Amino acid sequence: MMRVGFFGDGRWAYRALEKIENDSEILISFVVARHPAPDSKLQTYAEDRGLSFFTPVDVNDASFLNEIEEYDPDINVSVSYDQILGRDAINLASKGFINCHAGGLPFYRGRNVLNWALINGEDRFGVTVHHIDESIDTGNIVTQKFGVITPQDDYRSLLEKAVELCANSVLKALQDIQDDTVSSIPQSEIHPVGFYSSRRREGDEWIDWSWSSERIHNLIRAIAPPGPGARTLLDGEPVVILRSEKIPQAPEYIDRPGTVVGRQEGSVTVKTGDTTIRVTKVGDWEGEIANTGTPNFPIGTTFGINLRQEVSRLSGKVEELERRILNLESE
Repeated sequence: MMRVGFFGDGRWAYRALEKIENDSEILISFVVARHPAPDSKLQTYAEDRGLSFFTPVDVNDASFLNEIEEYDPDINVSVSYDQILGRDAINLASKGFINCHAGGLPFYRGRNVLNWALINGEDRFGVTVHHIDESIDTGNIVTQKFGVITPQDDYRSLLEKAVELCANSVLKALQDIQDDTVSSIPQSEIHPVGFYSSRRREGDEWIDWSWSSERIHNLIRAIAPPGPGARTLLDGEPVVILRSEKIPQAPEYIDRPGTVVGRQEGSVTVKTGDTTIRVTKVGDWEGEIANTGTPNFPIGTTFGINLRQEVSRLSGKVEELERRILNLESE
């Protein structure tokens, strides 16, 4: 029987544990969760099974590593664990330390990779179980699986697919390692460079209506709930665009991007940088998404920032500041 030390957080980790538990030849030795707010579901899982449960401030602290070494794990597994592991932690178990990453390595290393896959208009997504080394998402691949991204997928549906694929991949990797049938693949054999995805930050959610319809549509579905929702402005107030549709054979022409140019039952048509897009679900932003429903904006409504008004407003502020400075200097 192979003993596994499990490091993780959230639904990704919990689903993987459920899968592993079904294999009678694999034994979870202990569970390590995030600090300072460990996942309560993981904690309950560990307590119900009499497993030791840890939430170290520093996973690389020597005293913590000495403590879990007493459990003599054959291999350690990370699923959505948030701390960067040092050499001593990586080498703690005889068969190493593996991680499940929701990207088709060596592409989509880094953060928020499912969002970026949708934003980039990919038609598939990858899940990779790889050995952890001292860099980020660069270790040799143990197993890699791909799932389909359909035109109907958004962040929520893709997340469901990825969680399940990750759990299956972790179990497959552990079984292969136990059976000694793994042939680890260096990522450079797939591509010599690959790429990293950056962490999405506040401000990334705003729509630039001068973008193409394809790009706007992909952003909207990529950060739909449970993401923050794509946003625009209407009369200076944020509006969340929750769902959109591409319009087949929509002609390309020049007009004011962000302008509502058509109304249908349950949707409005908005001009983009190249063609038009159909917006089918919106909400208000009140610190969170609220009052969701179908849009009913009049034709001629303009979303986004009125650059002329914004420049005029900022110019007025600059002039007022200059006047104050002159008054202070003349005193």
